[in-house]
Amino acid sequence: MKKNITFGVLLMALGFVACKKKENDPAPVVLEAKIVSNLPADPTVNSGTGQPQTATGKYTFYNLKDNAIVANTDSTSNKWDIGFRGTTIIINGGTVRSGQGGAYIYTGLFEDLKEIPATQEFATDVTNTQLAIPTGSGNGWYNYNPQQNWISPIAGKILVIKTGDGKYAKLEILSYYKDSPATPSATALARYYTFRYIYQPDGTKKF
Repeated sequence: MKKNITFGVLLMALGFVACKKKENDPAPVVLEAKIVSNLPADPTVNSGTGQPQTATGKYTFYNLKDNAIVANTDSTSNKWDIGFRGTTIIINGGTVRSGQGGAYIYTGLFEDLKEIPATQEFATDVTNTQLAIPTGSGNGWYNYNPQQNWISPIAGKILVIKTGDGKYAKLEILSYYKDSPATPSATALARYYTFRYIYQPDGTKKF
């Protein structure tokens, strides 16, 4: 009888410790999407005067961890993850970059991508023209309408990024025009990206 009572007390103690541990476990981190608006990608029109200007040919480099533009003078560093110039997007990885980055295009809803498959391969920028994210209408993230001269993000094309320092993010381009007009007019200012993204800081492939 004494043995059974002792065993019961032991079970209760273990249960109390387990419950206590569960109560003290940190709550799971909820990753929130960040919105970046009107990121200039070498625009060819001066937004102040409306007069044409010559494009610089330079990329706008972006750090997803810091949610910030990186100076063009740091283009050969690992400080940036993704670069924008016109409709061309580069990744900080591959034989022509210094970072660990790569990318692939996921087809589906932004919210539905919860985890990158363990077997998923990431493309890299092999040359300055052979890029992880393909250029050209219908080849990557956008379509081009020659009649209207519009660039439109393709719905359901999500850029999955391996960052310059080997972390992961998912990114959806929402607009290519300043202030994100629903229907760009003939005078709409192009080469201004608006996008949303989620960055995973812990190095895992889960979002």
